[in-house]
Amino acid sequence: MATAAKAGPKPLPPATGLAGLARALVQHGHLDEVEAQALLQATRSGEADFVAQLTHAGRLRPLEVAEFASRTFGYPLLDLDAYDPAQLACSAVDPKLMQARHVLPLYVRGKRLALAISDPTRTDALDDVKFHTGLMVDPVVVEDDKLQRLIDLALSSAEQSLDALAGDEPGLEFVQDREPADEAPGAAMVGDAPVVRFIQRVLVDAIMLGASDIHFEPYEKKYRVRVRVDGELREVASPPPFLKDKIAARIKVISRLNISEKRAPQDGRMKLALTPTRAIDFRVSTLPTLFGEKLCLRILDPSAVSLGGIDALGYEQEQKAALLEAIRRPYGMVLVTGPTGSGKTVSLYSCLEVLNQPGVNISTVEDPAELNLFGVNQVNVNEKAGLTFAAALRSFLRQDPDVIMVGEIRDLETAEIAIKAAQTGHLVLSTLHTNDAPSTLTRLMNMGIAPFNIASSVNLITAQRLARRLCSSCKRPADIPAEVLLEAGYTEDELEEGWVPYAPAGCEQCKGNGYRGRVGIYQVMPISEEIRRIIMKGGDELDIAQQARAEGMRDLRHSGLLKVKQGVTSLEEVMACTNE
Repeated sequence: MATAAKAGPKPLPPATGLAGLARALVQHGHLDEVEAQALLQATRSGEADFVAQLTHAGRLRPLEVAEFASRTFGYPLLDLDAYDPAQLACSAVDPKLMQARHVLPLYVRGKRLALAISDPTRTDALDDVKFHTGLMVDPVVVEDDKLQRLIDLALSSAEQSLDALAGDEPGLEFVQDREPADEAPGAAMVGDAPVVRFIQRVLVDAIMLGASDIHFEPYEKKYRVRVRVDGELREVASPPPFLKDKIAARIKVISRLNISEKRAPQDGRMKLALTPTRAIDFRVSTLPTLFGEKLCLRILDPSAVSLGGIDALGYEQEQKAALLEAIRRPYGMVLVTGPTGSGKTVSLYSCLEVLNQPGVNISTVEDPAELNLFGVNQVNVNEKAGLTFAAALRSFLRQDPDVIMVGEIRDLETAEIAIKAAQTGHLVLSTLHTNDAPSTLTRLMNMGIAPFNIASSVNLITAQRLARRLCSSCKRPADIPAEVLLEAGYTEDELEEGWVPYAPAGCEQCKGNGYRGRVGIYQVMPISEEIRRIIMKGGDELDIAQQARAEGMRDLRHSGLLKVKQGVTSLEEVMACTNE
């Protein structure tokens, strides 16, 4: 006798042409197919998303939709009324992406982002968030009306935050020095007014502070802006991290860089017009990092650099006399060495200012020219056009020069041409990146220059550092033990001279850090006949340094210690910038 088969669960009816949440609602009898198709058609026309259409039509309440989606698709359900809005990870997602995709970031743990969404079947929204954040996305189902309310709150907070950072700076303009045909691709995508105002505010504030560089730095959970004032980096703003791409793209567009290239460093320039008669140039450098593009802007403001002559630089009397004697020779080479940002350009231009007379033909080649000096023929390097340091130097030699200034000797070809010019009746000024004066000579040898050519062409080398100058309004006597002073490099005789070291205190004039401005610390080494003989014999930098000290050369540390005795700077500052 055959037994009757057990009846299985009744199959769900098909929902032709439907997918995701709409299909599930039809299959479970919460919605008929015609209504679902009409709601989806309205969604495609851009009126609202499917869940919003569904709840506005009164077919289901937001809570009913959320409970159904959570139960059917197996995602957790969250009541947003019980969630603290202050704990939202809004910085992880661009507010415009939240609005466009109707999602809200709840929190980030490691590489995973919990994302509130009313329709967890919207894979396009989940994929967009995953692409833009680089995080794995875990959907959390929430009620649609509460979701929209918190999205509106996040948008409002983001706009207020950026407007507060941007301020009300009136219409400044970035000066474009190329034809519109050169417009970078995608320029129209980065014209957000708050972003533009924020960038302008940062640039203007940095100029007013007398900063030399501006850094836009993206990190995993923070985006910060720092400026370098008197050699010290200070954080001045912390915009929302989702703005990092827009800020980078905006600056790259103005600088005529490729905004679609984010994997390789780029270099460019831009100009900001502060007044009808004053425009500031910025040298822009981009660098790909783990969490986005870091941008560094070097401020090239000629009016901010006062060429007060050799006397204003901080040379001691015997150092200044040696330098002036070297640059007043009719031929030979004078080299200035030191790290980036140590004031080498200002020192060279101070020398050029002394030499700049109606009867002297001066030409300079730099990358780029940071100061403008009337009477000097200045050339910018343009490697794309083939105008390198070496190419410019060759051209200079056909321009009847008396004085040539080379921004930096970077390679053997440039060094050989510069030395040849110094040997054939021209005064050549240039810079190198070395730690001190004696090591500059061995650096030239290592580049491939013959010792004979170095000995016969180089007249003087000066190494330099910049130390922060104590604020004259608030500096105070410092109680430093004699043992510390002796260890720093002072002698017993110097301690018995009765001078008093000073330390920073802090006041309104110096913004509380105790320093205002900077002063140069120098090591000046004339190339004597004995030093030339050491070079010719192939001596190393230790032999050269020993002979120079025997001839009275003061090294960087002792030049700095002299500035402490004079009350110009602090011992701590000298120890930091002359780390020997």
